[in-house]
Amino acid sequence: MPTLQVRNLPEHIYRKIVERAKAKRRSIAQETVYLLEKSLETDSHRQEHTSILIDKMLANPPETGEQLPDPVQLLREDRDR
Repeated sequence: MPTLQVRNLPEHIYRKIVERAKAKRRSIAQETVYLLEKSLETDSHRQEHTSILIDKMLANPPETGEQLPDPVQLLREDRDR
């Protein structure tokens, strides 16, 4: 099994991992692997979900017949507030 070494890990992140590991009764290594797996699954799921939503939006454009507002103009108005 491969080994991963992390250098310059911020102290606050390490403490959070240690706290979570204790709460879940896991070793620090087990908790780190668990967190990495969950993060990668979530990221992959989010990308898949976003792709599906974009496909749906492109397949079914709004039928209002109205022109959508210019995003640049909306940003300018928002900045001027």
